[in-house]
Amino acid sequence: MTMTPIMGVTPVAELDRHQVAAARLWAAHRFPYLATALFASSVISAPGLGGDGVSVDENWRLYVDPQVATSWSVEELGALLVHHTGHLVRDHAGRAIAVGVCESTTERWSLAADAELNDDLEDAGLEMPGEPVLPEHLGHERGRLAEEYFQLTTKLRDPRSDTEEGGADDEDGPPQAPDHGSGAHGQARSWENPADGGAEGSPGGLSNHEGSLLRAQVANEILDAVRSGDDNVPTNWRRWAESLLAPAVDWRKALAGEVRRGVNSVAGCVDYSYRRPSRRASASPDVVLPALDKPVPEVAIVCDTSGSMSPRQLERVLAEVEGLLSSIGLRGNGVRVLAVDAAVQAARRVSSAKQVELLGGGGTDMGTGIEAAAALKPRPSIVVVLTDGLTPWPKKAPRGVRVVVGLVTVPLSRGGSLPPMPAWARVVRIEEDPL
Repeated sequence: MTMTPIMGVTPVAELDRHQVAAARLWAAHRFPYLATALFASSVISAPGLGGDGVSVDENWRLYVDPQVATSWSVEELGALLVHHTGHLVRDHAGRAIAVGVCESTTERWSLAADAELNDDLEDAGLEMPGEPVLPEHLGHERGRLAEEYFQLTTKLRDPRSDTEEGGADDEDGPPQAPDHGSGAHGQARSWENPADGGAEGSPGGLSNHEGSLLRAQVANEILDAVRSGDDNVPTNWRRWAESLLAPAVDWRKALAGEVRRGVNSVAGCVDYSYRRPSRRASASPDVVLPALDKPVPEVAIVCDTSGSMSPRQLERVLAEVEGLLSSIGLRGNGVRVLAVDAAVQAARRVSSAKQVELLGGGGTDMGTGIEAAAALKPRPSIVVVLTDGLTPWPKKAPRGVRVVVGLVTVPLSRGGSLPPMPAWARVVRIEEDPL
């Protein structure tokens, strides 16, 4: 029976499943190392979605607006599928949560995440439809992580007007980012299905564990493609795969070893001092003899308390460092701890992690903290920096100070390449324990 349209009611467009299937095949052919991820995602019709017509949720489900999809060719829709699959593979949702993205900063994170993906995809020869966000549109250089673009990009165009937040017109401001769903920024959207699929027959998507396994499989396939000579793999995707599959190390032993090595190098040094009499003074009563002096090393800890570091992370890491310092005999004298974001917010000598004041929450500049630690009296011989690495670094270490960086990162299953680190520091990766 043929249904007669009701006057004045626009019929809802049907999603062209053949177009979606062709787009996925095209995308898998162009990017074979993403094929597993492309076909693992369920496709759900989402009339009225708007934007570029495609979004993703945290459970690896793709939502496609059938009305918008009709305006794209198979190649253009395939390019959008590759882009949105990139949000899932690079775990932009998990990383957004890790840096504290909330509803008010969702658009800024979306711009940053798009910039991280699009420059790599453009380098791989993918032509995105519309006007894709690139790092240069945000005023930044290519090849950085979303976390860096997120911190560097502070001005956004107000979607209600043609002015930036702050008032003045500026046509060169960052573009308004389309909403790509919770799979891109971690904030649930009204058009997304519940995690269990909701209505009977509706796809439930992948669990967090299944998503982690899928990312590891994609990382393996990326490295296989690199080994086979595929020159279509962007450099940052290769680095991400290598980082994801890097063998785990016991960071507690590694960090303890680095600090103990620094302590021993100082504590083992002896020199002559006149601060106390020599034990051999009685043999030469007319001559004042110096005594050998073995210095007690001074240790300072610079804690990154910027907005991307949570107090829970810092308290746990500080507790671990406190334990290792106690084990090498420095607990009695205590250590000096500096809370630093873009400036030194607090500095005090502590003998327990409970005494630490975790003040801050602004920008990040660990160079300021290292400089302040090196200026302390007495001058520390070892400076331990606890940070997520999203900070500018000095060109060189302070003279006569050994710097050990405890790089606090999210678990490997969350993905993301490691930020660049200074060559003059000893770096130990501290992987955050799962909640």
